[in-house]
Amino acid sequence: MALTTYAELKTSVGDWLNRTDLTTAIPDFISLAEAQIERNLRTRQMIVRATASITTEYSAVPNDFLEVKSFKLDTNPVTPLGFETIDSMDTLAVTYRSAAKPIFFTVVGEQFRYLPEPDTAYTGELIYYAKLSKLSTANTTNFLLTAAPDVYLYGALMQAAPYLQDDARIAVWASMYRAGLEEVTQADDRSSSTGGVLIARARTLG
Repeated sequence: MALTTYAELKTSVGDWLNRTDLTTAIPDFISLAEAQIERNLRTRQMIVRATASITTEYSAVPNDFLEVKSFKLDTNPVTPLGFETIDSMDTLAVTYRSAAKPIFFTVVGEQFRYLPEPDTAYTGELIYYAKLSKLSTANTTNFLLTAAPDVYLYGALMQAAPYLQDDARIAVWASMYRAGLEEVTQADDRSSSTGGVLIARARTLG
């Protein structure tokens, strides 16, 4: 059968498990697979460009934020923000006590921290990896299901194995899941080196 929509994925998971009594559990398997995929996968389709308003020492990360790719202030000239660890920022704060144009940032929980603390309002451009657009009855597909349905299928089957106490299948599904992820990453690497123009999705952050 086709494997292009959320409904088809749920049906396929049930078929591969040869079970008809997992209607309520299969969406959980898919959600767990998505959580694991987000920890493992970084491709150009996950890159988002957002405009950030930087007015205080802390600001919220985007709701779909996973990882920073680059961060800069739209000043003249442009000011790239250097990433520092949380501990390093605390150390640097002893030196950068006065408000000024930020030159460092870090991620503290669900917030960005800037140093020095901004002395006025700045506009920043944030390029980041975003979470998957999660599958649901309202959102029936996304780029990954279209490009690599096997990653979704084997990821969900891998999550189903402990639930079904089918330990013997965990290694099988995990191997196929990892192989699918590796192929997606390799394909992304190849496409990123063909000379095409990268166009990131644009967002605006408050």
